[in-house]
Amino acid sequence: MTMRQFGTAAASAALMLALVACGNESGGPAVSPSDSSSTPTPGGAAPTGTPGGTAVEQATADLVAKLGVQATAVKVVSAEEITWSDGSLGCPEPGMRYTQALVNGMRIVLEADGKRYEYHSGGARPPFLCENPQAR
Repeated sequence: MTMRQFGTAAASAALMLALVACGNESGGPAVSPSDSSSTPTPGGAAPTGTPGGTAVEQATADLVAKLGVQATAVKVVSAEEITWSDGSLGCPEPGMRYTQALVNGMRIVLEADGKRYEYHSGGARPPFLCENPQAR
């Protein structure tokens, strides 16, 4: 093997390793689409695989902390997988620029004291309260 062939082989091996490493950026176990529901799931069922609990559990815990209410006061209206059209995850902020790529995530609607709260997540970003959701 010549030095040129060795260099090409080494570069190919490094590229393959990098691609394999990028396959699961979350650092957690890979979750296939068959591991979670792709339809809205009213009543609290939600896909699993999110570190620290399901996305619904994370959103509920965040809302409980924000409102200072008991978890029993928060009702899950819906939880659905969604493909966001860009990096804003359906919650763009004025003056911000976002990655123009499709992002798989979730839309979770919670209700407390008669008011609805919409949580979005996607990519590696955990659920966050979206104050001004983008019109669908």
